[in-house]
Amino acid sequence: MSEPQCKKSKMTSTLDQLKAMTTVVADTGDFEAMEQFKPTDATTNPSLILASASQKKYAHLVDKAVHFGKKAASTLKGQTEAAIDYTCVMFGQEILKIIPGRVSIEVDARLSFDKQASITRARKIISIFEEAGVSKERILIKLASTWEGIQAAKELEEKYGIHCNLTLLFSFAQAVACAEAGVTLISPFVGRILDWYVANTDKKTYEAKEDPGVISVTKIYNYYKKFGYKTVVMGASFRNADEIKALAGCDFLTISPKLLEELDKSSDPLPRILNQETAKNSDVQKISFDEATFRWHMNEDQMATDKLSDGIRKFAVDIRKLEKLLQEKLQC
Repeated sequence: MSEPQCKKSKMTSTLDQLKAMTTVVADTGDFEAMEQFKPTDATTNPSLILASASQKKYAHLVDKAVHFGKKAASTLKGQTEAAIDYTCVMFGQEILKIIPGRVSIEVDARLSFDKQASITRARKIISIFEEAGVSKERILIKLASTWEGIQAAKELEEKYGIHCNLTLLFSFAQAVACAEAGVTLISPFVGRILDWYVANTDKKTYEAKEDPGVISVTKIYNYYKKFGYKTVVMGASFRNADEIKALAGCDFLTISPKLLEELDKSSDPLPRILNQETAKNSDVQKISFDEATFRWHMNEDQMATDKLSDGIRKFAVDIRKLEKLLQEKLQC
């Protein structure tokens, strides 16, 4: 008689514990990483799209985008713009085959201060998706959290039923303005806030609960829940797993493959940190921003002003690189 075999039970991973209280979003353009970690949603940006489009394994998607661009316009400028939009759509379509939820697609960062151009470009991206048979309900249009970007999102949401993700969000003023505009989701950047404080103050290390990015997202989450705003808070841009753990219970968290893997390999217990009941009992006052007040608060917040402008510039650099890659193929 053989000896009874003991079945070793698998410990619940920290990632699975997180998924039980927070919607986990993959912050990547890599399809293989999404298949491995099975997030609900995914988000992309110009840097991620550029990194993926430059890889040989995704060359067939870029070729399709070039073909689309050549058919869409007669000038190189028009062909390039169409090819960029189609590249984003192609990657978005592939992502949606893997995830059950929504994918975020970013409008050209160079339009961040042009409300009408942002609206036009967003509607064009949605129309390409719809022509491919993808409902706009599965798409989040990403816009920078400038005043113009927030107002563009307000019109897209109200007039066209297009859901928006307001990115490059670093300040409470941006968060309040987004909530008042009725946008679907915001992406406050935890790690980039931390980066600024490390670079610009004497303090170089922070415990998770003292991390200025964690504190910022916690304040936004509590404010939204206290006053019943429907806008979803999605913490983004993490530098370490401790930042993520300190925001357990946040509506959404978008996480890079490296940190997803770290959480998946860990079985440390993960307590809920953010919750609606605590938020509703928080001692905060409701405020409101018109354009002048918004701009003044941003002017007074050096960190938010620095990081917003820096983020837009860096995304613009990667859009130009993607343009160059596509133009070389368009001219062949």
